[in-house]
Amino acid sequence: MSEMSFEQMLDAYEKTIRNGEVVEGTVIDVKPDEIILNIGYKSDGIISRNEYTNEPNVDLTTVVKVGDTMEAKVVKVNDGEGQVLLSYKRLAAEKGSKRLEEAFENNEVLKAKVTQVLAGGVCVNVDETRVFIPASLVSDTFEKDLNKFKDQEIEFVITEFDPKKRRIIGNRKTLLVAQKAEQQKELLAKISEGDVIEGTIKNVTDFGAFVDLGGVDGLLHISEMSWGRVENPKKVFTVGQKVRVFIKSINDTKIALSMKFNDENPWNGAAEKYAVGNVVKGTVARMTDFGAFIELAPGVDALLHVSQISKDHVEKPADVLKIGQEVEAKIVDFNEAEKKISLSVKALLAPEEEETTEEEASEE
Repeated sequence: MSEMSFEQMLDAYEKTIRNGEVVEGTVIDVKPDEIILNIGYKSDGIISRNEYTNEPNVDLTTVVKVGDTMEAKVVKVNDGEGQVLLSYKRLAAEKGSKRLEEAFENNEVLKAKVTQVLAGGVCVNVDETRVFIPASLVSDTFEKDLNKFKDQEIEFVITEFDPKKRRIIGNRKTLLVAQKAEQQKELLAKISEGDVIEGTIKNVTDFGAFVDLGGVDGLLHISEMSWGRVENPKKVFTVGQKVRVFIKSINDTKIALSMKFNDENPWNGAAEKYAVGNVVKGTVARMTDFGAFIELAPGVDALLHVSQISKDHVEKPADVLKIGQEVEAKIVDFNEAEKKISLSVKALLAPEEEETTEEEASEE
């Protein structure tokens, strides 16, 4: 027992305490697993590590020091060794429960560190009172791995409070949804169709990519990713990648994006470059039964009809051509309005054939 004056000893001897009572004391000694308090009673009060916090393996010498004043709840007046067993965490939990009840009633935003990650959600502690946040309420989007939230400080509100059933539910999703709605409102007020903006790839799907424009997402459809053909967006973009896009359209809160900038349009100057009679080279991009589509440049395809592939009869383009093969042909038709170009390999062979025919006629 700590040193006291004669008067203090008399007061302490006459003082009575009961289980469940809240007492105040001064720390007179601290060990890694135990705190000793002078509570003005004939016996000192003891707070074990388990009665101080729910966190395991905490070194109490790092959180409490001699001379500190603390409140604690009496668990047992006499532990059999003449000491009073106290609990700091039970008192804190009661205060925490009251705090959470007020937060629930006032829809107050709370902030706490994630202390535990479970299969169905995460846990945070508010004044030694556990709050469970289900996985569906942790974020406004699906989170595959909740472990990234471990030890993170997050904001949330209490949406369910029933301490008797030990059911206190937190909700982070509703805050994120409200925050994004406000960000969306602010962004929509300052952007217009045609604006060029930088964003970050947030998610990539088979049909396109979602781009974060600053708290608001826009859709970059696969058809708007390039003037050329994009077969698989996941091979072109990665999450976190910075991209330069322009606003193609705004429909209510939906924002459509594009990377097909007009100054990069491969059809600019096409009338001269792909004029009828010009000989061009391209690569077989795809084939059908009626012909092969030759890529002359990213975004510029031309049709090589099956009848124009060779002077010999060709049943199907696949019989004589293969994807990726380079082809040289003559442009026989150009329609800029419909962006259609027709090619002929046979046309390259025609002059030679005609010359051969004339030579044969003169010999006769």
